[in-house]
Amino acid sequence: MSADKSRPFAKLFLAFAFVLATTSLSMAQGSPDSRVNQTPAQIKPPTGMTQSGNVRTVSDGQKMKVEGVIVRRDADTFTVRDNNGVDTVVRLTDSTSVKSKGGFLRSGTNYGTTSILRGLNVEVEGRGDSSGQLVATKIRFSSSDLRVARTVESRVDPVENRVGNAEGRIEQVEQNSQRLSGQIDELAAVSNAARGGAKAAQDAADAAIAGVGATNERISALDDYVPQETIAINFRVNSAVLSRDSQAQLDNIATKALNAKGYVIEVSGYADASGSVEKNRILSTRRADAVVRYLAENHRIPLRRIVTPFGYGESQSVADNRTREGRAQNRRVEVKILVNRGLQQAAPVMNTSSGDGASTPE
Repeated sequence: MSADKSRPFAKLFLAFAFVLATTSLSMAQGSPDSRVNQTPAQIKPPTGMTQSGNVRTVSDGQKMKVEGVIVRRDADTFTVRDNNGVDTVVRLTDSTSVKSKGGFLRSGTNYGTTSILRGLNVEVEGRGDSSGQLVATKIRFSSSDLRVARTVESRVDPVENRVGNAEGRIEQVEQNSQRLSGQIDELAAVSNAARGGAKAAQDAADAAIAGVGATNERISALDDYVPQETIAINFRVNSAVLSRDSQAQLDNIATKALNAKGYVIEVSGYADASGSVEKNRILSTRRADAVVRYLAENHRIPLRRIVTPFGYGESQSVADNRTREGRAQNRRVEVKILVNRGLQQAAPVMNTSSGDGASTPE
């Protein structure tokens, strides 16, 4: 593989590793400051700003330009970390200009604020406000960095959501385990005092352990999504418009998704090999966006249920691009309903027998 071809893969790997690293750091408690060994002379903030720890405070009205990678994204703000490890909180407004670099006459392409993603390398210009944040007037980035950030976001977000849900479930299981452990001790004491309840206490203990084991099995499956339904939406040449047949297919899969529990929808766009690689990537992205918009507007599918759509261009073809029929099959968007395997399993129910005092899971 040549050096030019390997650069996108290297950039994707580095961005994915960086976002996972920053996610782990944000979840850790009491992490030491990596810059604690630097002297004050090495950490001098520029004129018009102060620095508290690793967070930069911009003076009110001070004009400033920062470059770095986005490590946190909130509703109206995001955090940029520069090469020195210093974070700057940037505030978005309705007048913020978000564009890519280059393009026709170097004018760039306009983007919405939804394209501001974690892992994206950006250049931000603006002025400080009274809260010490940088109010952005201009945000610039390269198209290749945006593609990498979108790919990373589509992989990291579901993982973070599953980890958060799993941690909550695990904490609940631990509490239930402590409660069940107390019940077992109490049953053992009663058994020793009555000299005849040993079997009943053992049965209750076995049932409690079985219930905990079943719950642990559900927890271990929370990050396991399995496909429940897959369809392919085909498009005409150079078109991203949904036909009536395609809309009917989407109506059907949306109905199935809304009736599922713990589902997400994966949307991937593709193109045939006609035209340039860049043109096909843009066209496949438009096709994926058209499917997402239809599901959101016509069936009110929450966007949090849709994995970040991505256009793969002419890659991952399913048919021969040298034939007319093959190219028609490759002009497609694949829509998949993925369901959480852990949430599909039935929770263990404890039944208490009045005859011998034993409890068994159903």
